[in-house]
Amino acid sequence: MSEPKEQGSTKLWGGRFAEGTAASVEAFTASIQYDARLYRYDIMGSMVHARMLARQGLISGEERDAILAGLAGIRDEIEAGTFAFRPELEDIHMNIEKALTDRIGPAGAKLHTARSRNDQVALDMRLYLRDEGRELDRLLVTVQAAFVRLARRYLGVVMPGYTHLQRAQPVLLSHHLLAYYEMFGRDRDRIADWGRRMNVLPLGAAAMAGTGLPIDREWVAAELGFAAVSANSMDTVSDRDFVLELLFCLNLTQLHLSRLAEELVLWSSKEFEFVQIGDRYCTGSSIMPQKKNPDIPELIRGKSGRVTGALVSLLVTVKGLPLTYNRDLQEDKEPVFDALDTVKASLAITAELLANTVFDKDRLLRATHGGFMTATDLADYLVRRNMPFREAHGVVGRIVAHCQERGIELADMTLEEMQRFSDLIEADVFDVLSVQGSVNSRVSTGGTAQAQVEEALRRAEQQLGMV
Repeated sequence: MSEPKEQGSTKLWGGRFAEGTAASVEAFTASIQYDARLYRYDIMGSMVHARMLARQGLISGEERDAILAGLAGIRDEIEAGTFAFRPELEDIHMNIEKALTDRIGPAGAKLHTARSRNDQVALDMRLYLRDEGRELDRLLVTVQAAFVRLARRYLGVVMPGYTHLQRAQPVLLSHHLLAYYEMFGRDRDRIADWGRRMNVLPLGAAAMAGTGLPIDREWVAAELGFAAVSANSMDTVSDRDFVLELLFCLNLTQLHLSRLAEELVLWSSKEFEFVQIGDRYCTGSSIMPQKKNPDIPELIRGKSGRVTGALVSLLVTVKGLPLTYNRDLQEDKEPVFDALDTVKASLAITAELLANTVFDKDRLLRATHGGFMTATDLADYLVRRNMPFREAHGVVGRIVAHCQERGIELADMTLEEMQRFSDLIEADVFDVLSVQGSVNSRVSTGGTAQAQVEEALRRAEQQLGMV
């Protein structure tokens, strides 16, 4: 008698394999530990796919109904926490398909007609990221609104503006705050633009060449809210541009949060004392009882590294891949999931933090005194009297050097002293040397003059529906 054949693979894809998969391979290749979060989108896509198969006569109405009911039951179990995910089934797609087949029998095995896991996962990711894009926009709005509220509360408060972290010119605190409103507005625009580009149905590309079965991709696209269907099946299953582009958008958002965090760390220090962050959003020291540490901004700043790492990770993964699908693309999920979680958490805590931050108006104003912050105003004064700007720049530079030698500020000089440097200077020069006069002289569109800032603030409130 011949020896009995070793049992073959029990995988849903294992028909041509004589041996079962090694346990080490199953552990190495499984993705269910992180792609389980796609379950809702996998089931949503499968439900529409089943309805399309019935419309096209590829399965019966009874099979369609059994599939829909089975998928709904699996979804309910997952949401109730009673569904048993099986790592040996590799991913969310196979876990759901196997559970469906066990539940409803042969009809479940027909669900995979005219599709592959290659286009199925691309569909799940697009559906998932589309919802995540909406959530990102909502969180960005909450941060923008926090800046607008602060700008309204502190309208008229003057502070130093900085270049090279050196005091440069006086500005309104509200103007500084609204700079972040603009940054996060661009983040919203980028995500909206990305959303339009990624909103394309991949299902129907199958493994990489399309399918010979009579499917209706346009109907599926309409049912799932996609604006179009993908144009090339090979590109469809290998494309991860939409993930990379989102990761870039997330990087810019986290970068903006990190820049804000750096300012909050600086401004809450004893050296600046511009802000007080609420006690609930700070921590203490295990050894120094006097300490109040701005740990939340520091962590936001620190988390920028992991978001950048997510982008670099996927760039490196994709850079050498030939067409079409390769298993390397399984590595797209962990980076984008982690980056999304990080940025969303950072946005949410930032909105809370800003609502619990108080600015020291007197300290901000005092910080504008010293450092010759109205020197540019003096140069502009001379320009208005027909002196070429470069010449005016030199004159004011010499005046500043004179003040430094004497240990005085520009406004402390007498008119006679100033006139030794230029006979164009008259008694009205002192109007432009005041901090408030400097601020309100910046009337160009987008400038820091109060009238310009009030207009920008009204526009922001209207854009956010706050009025």
